[in-house]
Formats: sequence, structure tokens, C-alpha cells
Amino acid sequence: MAPSVPFWPLPLLLFVPLLFIWKRKLHDKRRRSKNLPPGPPRLPFIGNLHQLGAIPHYSLWQLSKKYGPVMFLKLGRVPSVVISSAEAAKEVLKTHDLYTCSRPFSASTQKLSYNYLDVGFSPYGDYWRKMRKICVLELFSAKRVQSFQFVREEEVASLIDSITKSASTATPVNLSEKCMALTANITCRAAFGRSFQERGFAHERFHEVIREGMALLGCLSAAEFFPYVGWIVDKITNLHGRLERTFQELDGFYRKVIDDHVEKGRDESGQEDIVDVLLELERSPPDFGIADAAFRFSRDHIKAILMNIFLGGVDTGAITLIWAMTELIRHPTVMRKAQEEIRTCMGDKTKVTESDIDKLGYLKMVLKETLRLHPLGQLVRETMSKFSINGYVIEPKTLIQVNVFAIGRDPKVWRNPEEFIPERFIDNQYDFNGQSYEFLPFGAGRRSCPGMAMGLALVELALANLLFCFDWKLPCNMKKEDVNMDEAPGIVTGKKEALLLLPVKYPHACM
Repeated sequence: MAPSVPFWPLPLLLFVPLLFIWKRKLHDKRRRSKNLPPGPPRLPFIGNLHQLGAIPHYSLWQLSKKYGPVMFLKLGRVPSVVISSAEAAKEVLKTHDLYTCSRPFSASTQKLSYNYLDVGFSPYGDYWRKMRKICVLELFSAKRVQSFQFVREEEVASLIDSITKSASTATPVNLSEKCMALTANITCRAAFGRSFQERGFAHERFHEVIREGMALLGCLSAAEFFPYVGWIVDKITNLHGRLERTFQELDGFYRKVIDDHVEKGRDESGQEDIVDVLLELERSPPDFGIADAAFRFSRDHIKAILMNIFLGGVDTGAITLIWAMTELIRHPTVMRKAQEEIRTCMGDKTKVTESDIDKLGYLKMVLKETLRLHPLGQLVRETMSKFSINGYVIEPKTLIQVNVFAIGRDPKVWRNPEEFIPERFIDNQYDFNGQSYEFLPFGAGRRSCPGMAMGLALVELALANLLFCFDWKLPCNMKKEDVNMDEAPGIVTGKKEALLLLPVKYPHACM
């Protein structure tokens, strides 16, 4: 006689799916009662984290096509709203800017910013407003940007000289590496008075620290998604060990730079760099008002601002240059048109200077189209007050992600949005000023990028000279279809593979 089968598993097997359906209906009922935006169904505990791929902004773009331009997700315990249209972005960044202009907490940003003494990651409030005002007036003003023109022109000339040597031997150049070294040297000279090599920083280690710092800034710890248990994951991944090592290395670098300035005083040439300005603020603190009478502008304030400049300035300019040259090598007609404009405009000149840039309208369109297709990153904020958008209620302490990548590919705004067509900017007024919500490479509202003018000056000058001084070819019989366009994950969206190109010297150019 066969053994009898227990009866209890059958009801259990029926109960589990019924329980799941009941929880799903309960979730939908709660969503409707709170009037939250639509969004994909989520799993217990992890929420929607499983739906974010290696490139989150791409995954969010695909999800927004189904759930709309205002979409609700739950990332572990963190409520998040993703904005994927120009109209919704305008609501967030203009109409409700005051309610959405804070930053989410992160162990990494807290550590690297010296407990939020910086401008980029500190929460919204009186301290942030006054620190941003100092940075805008003292560090990133038009006069300050202009004062570093000679640095940009010298470093671009050095870049062209190094590429010329490769061109003379028909050797391909790693343009990704060259652009990174260029922006690193310009950032270091403007901020610290000397290039990173002169500061005694090894080339390879310098870029490793930058990459690690940027990776950590874009990293939320598991403990922030999963309270009580997330620390186990952080311990396994050694997140805090990585963070501490990177902080100590960066802190030592800042300290050495500051000590050198204090010991040696201002450069003999009289040229004032950003550390000089910050040390002067330490000696003569800015007036923060009666309420801030106890405030003292300290060395940690200086280091926190240097972190913003150092980590924010090196990667972003290099990545924009790399994407621009990548798109141009894949679109030779566009490259030729840009080169013809520059070479015609230059006449008998042997290099492009900053005074020439305003004459190069097509070059500026190439740069805009590059930033439309390859924005540097997404705009991340945290809400401070309850408000509504498109009829949906957004609660305080909600993570807001404005998906600039999705907005730049919206077919309702852009004709053939996946194609690289600089001419599309002839017929519209979209600009970098944060007033065109269809085009937000530098953000908008209170949290827009204060270093925009300095970054654009660098990229425009470098790109103009790369196109003026050389013709460019793909090496090793590669075809334009072979160029890898994969993105690297991170807080700044760079190209995954290095860009290798073969330079051919343009005879008339000689820097």
C-alpha cells in the first residue's frame, strides 16, 4: 500500500499566490489613497531595485515609456520619483524648486565633504545659500574664469604638442587618457597653482583616486536602502574601508597643497589661484550675519570646496571631450563641417584662442548635441515639503531623479532623437542657462552647476584645437560601426572603452 500524502501542502500552495495577490491589491489601494504617481510593481524588501540595470538612467528611461514621465519607485526603503519629461522637469526645478532643492544623505558624500561643508552635496539651508554665494562670487565669476585663460591655452598647447609627436610617427593616441590629463592639469593649476605632476602625484594613482572618489560619491550604502541589515552588505563589500582610504588620500593631497601655499605665500607672478582665495577667506571670514556669529571658515571648509572642484572638474570636462570626439569620428560629415568652419575662421592663424570661440557657431552646436545625447549625469534631489505634480502627491524625504538622459531623447521634443544632428540647434533657443527644460546638461534652479562657465571654456577651447590642428582617423582598419558606445556606470556617465584615434597633422596649424 502506497504511503498517504499529507493534505496540508495543497492549501499552503494555494494560499501563497492568494497572499501575493492580496498584498498586491493592498499595495495598489494604498497607492491610490496616497495619490502617488504610477510605477512598476515592486518586490517585498528590495522594492524596485531589481529593475535597475548596470546603467540605471537607461533602465529608468525604458520604465518611463510604460509608466509615464512622473514615476514612483521604492528603492529598498527609499521612496523615489523619476522625472522624464521637460514639462515635469519644469514643475520640479522651477515651480517647486524650493521644495526639492535639498540633497539626500549618503555616508560617502558626508565623509568626502567633511560633514557637508561643501556646496555640491550639503543640504539646503542658510549655510548652503551663503557658501554657494561665496563660490559664485569668489571662485566661478566671469572675472575669475577669465583670469585662468592663460592656463587653459598653455595646457591645450601642451596637449596638441604631445599629439603632434604621435602624428609624426603615425601612432594612435589614447584620447581618453590625453583628455583626462588635460582637464586634470587645468583643474590643478587653476585650483592649486601647479599641475598634478608638479604636485608629485603619480599619473596612474592620480586618476585611480579620482575614479574611486567619483564612484563613492555616486554610491549609496546598503544600510541606506535596508536599515538594520544593510550594514552586513557594506561590511562584505568593504565600502567603509574604501571610503576611509580614499578620504585619507584626498585629505593628504589637500593638506599638502594648503601647507605649500601657507609656507610659500602667493606665487611670485602674482597670479592668484583658488587656494589663495580660500585662504584669504579663512583670514578674513565672510559676514554670515548675526545668526552665524560663531561660524568660522576653517581648513575643513577649504578642503570640502576643493573636493567639489577637484572631483567635479577633472572627470566632467574630459568625458564631454571624449564623447564629442567619439560622435564626430562616427559622423565624418559633421566633423568635416566643424573643421571647415574653424579653419576658415582662423585664416592665417596657427591656433585657436579663446577670443575666437564666439565665432564658431557650429562648434557650439556640436557641443550642445554631444551633451544632449551624453549628459554628464542625472539631477538628484530630495524633497523637503509636501507638494503635488501632475495631480500626484509627493511626500517629504522623497528622492527626486530628473532623468536628463530620457528628456534628451524625448521624441515629442527632438526629431530623430537617437541621431547625432548638431543642426537641430539652429532652429531653437535651447541653451545651457537652465531656462530650457528640454535641455538640462548643467541643471536648473537653485542647484544648477556653479562651475558651468569654467567647464565650457575648457571644453570649447580644447575641442576647437583638436579639430583645427588634426584630421582624425580610426586605427587598425576599424570602421565607424566598430566604435564601442557603451557607457560606464557612475555618478558621471563616461565612455566604457577608451577612445583610440590616429591623428594626421593639419599642415597650416602649428602651436
